Amino acid sequence: MKPLDFALEPEDNARLARLCGPLDQNLKLVEQRLGVGLRRRGHQFRIEGGRATAAEQVLRDLFALTDKGGDVDLPDVHLALREHEDNAGLPTQRAADPRAVESNDGVARVPRGLIRARGPHQKQYLANIHANDLTFGVGPAGTGKTYLAVACAVEALQTERVRRIVLVRPAVEAGERLGFLPGDLTQKVDPYLRPMYDALYEMLGFDRVARLIERNVIEVAPLAFMRGRSLNESFIILDEAQNTTPEQMKMFLTRIGFGSHAVVTGDVTQTDLPMGRPSGLRHVLDFLRDVQGVAFSFFDAGDVVRHPLVQRIVMAYEAHAARMEQDPQR
Repeated sequence: MKPLDFALEPEDNARLARLCGPLDQNLKLVEQRLGVGLRRRGHQFRIEGGRATAAEQVLRDLFALTDKGGDVDLPDVHLALREHEDNAGLPTQRAADPRAVESNDGVARVPRGLIRARGPHQKQYLANIHANDLTFGVGPAGTGKTYLAVACAVEALQTERVRRIVLVRPAVEAGERLGFLPGDLTQKVDPYLRPMYDALYEMLGFDRVARLIERNVIEVAPLAFMRGRSLNESFIILDEAQNTTPEQMKMFLTRIGFGSHAVVTGDVTQTDLPMGRPSGLRHVLDFLRDVQGVAFSFFDAGDVVRHPLVQRIVMAYEAHAARMEQDPQR
């Protein structure tokens, strides 16, 4: 097969360096995933292999990301490859709603910079959060559900669209209960909220987050302690919602007050509830989709932005679940 030759213009060594990554790691990932051979001399590229056309388009898309000084990292390359899956011969994933994607620039603005959506499903998710009072993000671990929700919460707080951020999570992990954990209420719940804390530290800085928590601008609220409250002018995030019961989910959703936004995230395939207890997240999927002001964003294995092995593991679990549905006796 004849090699494919092309050039990336304008010729800019700084942009090319950001495209290739340290030690050309981004180019190596493209070669590995698409099974092509890739050579570069300056801004001139030569690609050999059956998927050369797909590889060229991936490189052009990634080069466009460097236009305003942005770096290209391995998750960017991973998602660029997924977006060209039809040409690359990769499994097809669900298409995002183009109207939702086009209505949003795919970024959340936080004090330490821009948080950029990676891939069409993340763009749809951000668009849904910006446009609706209640958004559900449903999908496997590593797809950015919690991280992007925290970014939108910080953005809303900075622009004074809300007065506080409320972080909520059911404390149902490996059979433990809050009463058996040491410390006061906040210390008991902190381990369950660590992913959201880490995102806040990255976007606001450790000292600022500590001050906001001290002033109760950022509030930690165990789900069991939400009953009876009405949260106005707040950005509320319920994480790991697959571990709520239907009664808890209803209780949480009816806490939303005037001027508030809520984001509910979870993975219905990783429920830690006792055997036989239905998941509140799975329950609402059946009847809330057509409610005005409520939006659902669904992620799958193709949206995982962690190590590529995580994506393959998630895909293997999805395939196994599909086989079990077809033949439960296996």
